[in-house]
This record gives sequence, structure tokens and C-alpha cells, in this order.
Amino acid sequence: MNEKYTQTALDYRRIERAIGYLEENFRSQPGLDEIAASVHLSKYHFQRLFKQWAGVTPTQFMHFLTVEYAKERLAASESVFMTSLDAGLSSAGRLHDLFVTFEAVTPGEFKKRGEGVLIRYGFHPTPFGECLIAQTTRGICALRFVSDGSDKQALQELMGEWPLATFVEDRQGTATVVERLFAVRGGECQQPFHLYLKGTNFQVQVWQALLAIPEGAM
Repeated sequence: MNEKYTQTALDYRRIERAIGYLEENFRSQPGLDEIAASVHLSKYHFQRLFKQWAGVTPTQFMHFLTVEYAKERLAASESVFMTSLDAGLSSAGRLHDLFVTFEAVTPGEFKKRGEGVLIRYGFHPTPFGECLIAQTTRGICALRFVSDGSDKQALQELMGEWPLATFVEDRQGTATVVERLFAVRGGECQQPFHLYLKGTNFQVQVWQALLAIPEGAM
């Protein structure tokens, strides 16, 4: 066994242990020093190593775990305030910030299953086929590709995910977003999109890792 393989295996086990530590302790919201100490690394080296293997920083991963846990508690009818405390957050405002950042809706809106939320949507052609895109006032909440004749089914599935929301077709408004998403502007810096991220923790890690790949590198 060569030295490089031995170091790679050691790094893998360290990150595996760190992820396990976060999954067990995220409700106490440990700091970077504490997480790094759990695998006997300096916080600077640990941060670089974790992002290299997981595609996100340790803090981002902990935030994902926190939001997923909060969603379970809210779905079980716990109040926003109690959910915040139960998740180890300092205030309901902190939970609000995390939800808006990662979900594009507030905790209250999530708890109400879309009640009071206006979702504008439209179907558009793209270089990869027709897509359905939808957005709230806080960001994109859906982007999915549809095959021929499945427009109605795709819209029904989206409405099922937001059963109490108000849906309005706004092809003109969503066309602007689609143009920004798929237009090729070599080297031009664009403002980041605000997204409603709906996926497993692993899926979110993969998406974050893909975003870090330089344009044209694949």
C-alpha cells in the first residue's frame, strides 16, 4: 500500500467521522474548532479537507442538517419558536434566515404548506428540452425538464408539493429567468440565483460540488 493511498484512506475516515459527529451533534450547533477537534485536526486544515471531500463547508453541512430537522418538526405541528430552540438555534429569526437562504420560503410558509405563497410558473424551450420553471418572491422553487406531452403532469406534481399555494402562469416573467439560466456569456459575472433547494443532504452536497467546477472543465 503506497503512502498516497494510505493518506487518502485516512482522510476519508476522518471526514466520515466528522459527518457522523455532525449528524449526532448538530442540535448543539458546534463551532468549527469543536468539529475539527473531533477528528484531531486544526480547523483550517479540517475545513479544506471537508470541502474537498464533501463539496461544502462543515458549517454549510450543519445548516443543511438543521433545516432538514426543522422541516420534520414543523411538519409534525411544532411551532416555529419551539422548532428553533429544539434545533439548537438562538432565535426564531435564525431559523427564518436559514429557511429563506436554503428554501426560499419562511418557516411559517413551509409549515402552512404554501398557504399565502404566490408561485409564478411557465414552460419554456431550452438547449436541453422543454422545462417547467417556477418561482416565489424569494427565488426559484422548481426547475424540471418535461418530455413531450407531460406538461400537465409536471404541473400537477408541482402543485402537489405546494398544495395550499396560489399558482399563476407567468410565461413572460419566467422567460427572463430561463434566459439568464441558459444564455452563454463567456466570462461575464452574473448575480447569483436565489433558490428553493429541495433534495436530500447528499443531493445538495453534489449540487454544491458541481457548482464549484470551473466552466468548460467537464
